[in-house]
Amino acid sequence: MSILDELAWRGLINDCTDSDALTKRLGEGSTALYCGFDPTANSLHVGNLVPLIALRRFQNDGHKPIALAGGATGAIGDPSGKSAERNLLTRETLQQNITAVKEQLAKLLDFETTTNPAQLLDNADWMAGVSYLDFLRKIGKHFTVNSMVAKESVRARMQDREVGISYTEFSYMLLQAFDFYHLKETHDCELQIGGSDQWGNITAGIELSRRKLNTTVYGLTLPLITNADGTKFGKTEAGAVWLDPARTSVYKFYQFWIRTDDRDVARYLKYFTFLPQERITELEASHTENPSGREAHTALAVAMTDLIHGEAATQEAQQASRILFGGGLDGIGESTFNEIVGEVPTVEIERTQMEGDGLPILELFVTSGLCQSNGQARKDLQGGGMNLNNERQSDAQTRVTAEQLLFGKHLLLRKGKRNYTVITAK
Repeated sequence: MSILDELAWRGLINDCTDSDALTKRLGEGSTALYCGFDPTANSLHVGNLVPLIALRRFQNDGHKPIALAGGATGAIGDPSGKSAERNLLTRETLQQNITAVKEQLAKLLDFETTTNPAQLLDNADWMAGVSYLDFLRKIGKHFTVNSMVAKESVRARMQDREVGISYTEFSYMLLQAFDFYHLKETHDCELQIGGSDQWGNITAGIELSRRKLNTTVYGLTLPLITNADGTKFGKTEAGAVWLDPARTSVYKFYQFWIRTDDRDVARYLKYFTFLPQERITELEASHTENPSGREAHTALAVAMTDLIHGEAATQEAQQASRILFGGGLDGIGESTFNEIVGEVPTVEIERTQMEGDGLPILELFVTSGLCQSNGQARKDLQGGGMNLNNERQSDAQTRVTAEQLLFGKHLLLRKGKRNYTVITAK
């Protein structure tokens, strides 16, 4: 199966310029290709993953991937798929973001191999020295306003009379075209990939390379991912799902994938994971036969968390998940428990309250907010629905002491199957 055949099987080809010629070229030997990203934040998010993982798929097939950071273009902002003007970032912020993202890219691309190592380039390196007049003379003269206005990304914004499009963002297409031309000239880069909203920008670069270098380069776009319910992929109630664990915890990252809609899980296994076709077919069949078993969901969550955070972090996220579904606390580490603390309500109490004979368990459950009164707590205890550190409690006379604090500071209280509160003694 060729790389394009694999992408097609995974549903990852939205558009392609002259697919027969590209298939022939890719089959002739290692080809340099690139995908750009504007460093608008100090972390990538899951919405960035499809094209970057596609770069790795090409690398695994022997090709040479270039991740292009928009140190220059990011200072303007791409209007594609945007309904409003972006906030302009300073060069210092852009450089800081590129530095932060580089570590994440190393998890997606292989920069160390000696055969076809990935490269991280910054278009500020070749754009910074180009004057406005030189750019207009050397690049601008090859584009007509008519052709630029015809691009979907521009036309959509122009049709919104209230928002419109600034000359700054209108010019973005020329800058991205300049990138492709420059990379072809200096790195013999023959293919650009990106989301389907990049088609206009990519074809502009193809045309510029033809005009200035009298050469053929190619473009391939990947589908923009939407969930089965029509919502934007990668967005939650809390906002974007980031790759940086300081912005999205490993537990939340794992949960994002494990909670994938049943209608999406097979697609996402194809889009995001490196699992082979045979394994994905098995998981699809398992999901169809027994969706409640969630084997496909688990495989997706494990594969993605392993890829971004490593196997050890995945195991901790899984353990935290089991605990929140009533699993035992034996062997749990403090870092794993801290993931739980960030996911459930937390109530602080004075440590002195737990010294000596400790706190009555009824009072503890009322303090936690899980019960409204001692009487309600007593009734719930008798019904067998109250747990302390995931152990069922039934004796209303029990007192809880400091010796029962997990890691010397926490108690995990649960009512029923899903209602948790952490008590933290200060």
